[in-house]
Amino acid sequence: MAKPLTHPAALRVAELPKGTTLSFDIAPDEEMRRAMAEELGVISLRKVTFRGTLAPSGRRDWQLDARLGATAVQECVVTLEPVTSRIDQDIRRRFLSDMPRAAELDPTPEDGVEMPEDDTEEPLGEVIDLARVLIEALALSLPDYPRKEDAEPVELRAAPPGETPLDDDAVKPFAGLAALRAKMGDGGEDDTGQ
Repeated sequence: MAKPLTHPAALRVAELPKGTTLSFDIAPDEEMRRAMAEELGVISLRKVTFRGTLAPSGRRDWQLDARLGATAVQECVVTLEPVTSRIDQDIRRRFLSDMPRAAELDPTPEDGVEMPEDDTEEPLGEVIDLARVLIEALALSLPDYPRKEDAEPVELRAAPPGETPLDDDAVKPFAGLAALRAKMGDGGEDDTGQ
C-alpha cells in the first residue's frame, strides 16, 4: 500500500521511509502554473497534474512512475496565434545511488560530458525534487513547433539590397551539375570537339 505524501516537493533521501512506496499527487495552483509557463516560454498552462509513486528499488535506489497531464498554450510558429496542446505522458525516472554525477564524469573529446544511454536514469542526490521532475518532463513533452491547423505555409526569402533572393533550386547542391550535364548532352561533345 502506498503511503501518501503530505508535502510533495523536494524530498530528502535520508528521510524517506525505507521499504515504503510513497504516492504523490501534484496539481500546481494558478501562481505556480504562471511561473512554470514563464520558465518554459509558453503562453499559459492549465490543468497540470503529476500523479504517481516513488518506490524503493534495491537497497539504495528509488524509482518514480508517474502520469503527467497538462494543457499548454504556445505561439504558432507561423502566425504567432495561440495553439493549445494536450499532454498526457507516462514518466519514469530511476534515481541510482551508484551512478556518477555529471561533475564526476570524464569529459569527452568534444569537451562535453558523455550522457547515459538510458535517459530515465539519473544519479541519486541528497534530494529528489518532484517539482523539478515535473517541469523537466513537461519541457520535454511540449511540441517543438506548435502550428495552427489552418496556418498556411510561409515562404520567407531574403537577400542583401540589390541581390536576387535564393530559391529552392539554387540551393540544391547538384543543381549546377545537372545544368552542366544537360548542356554537355545537347551536342554530345565537349569544347575540344572530341
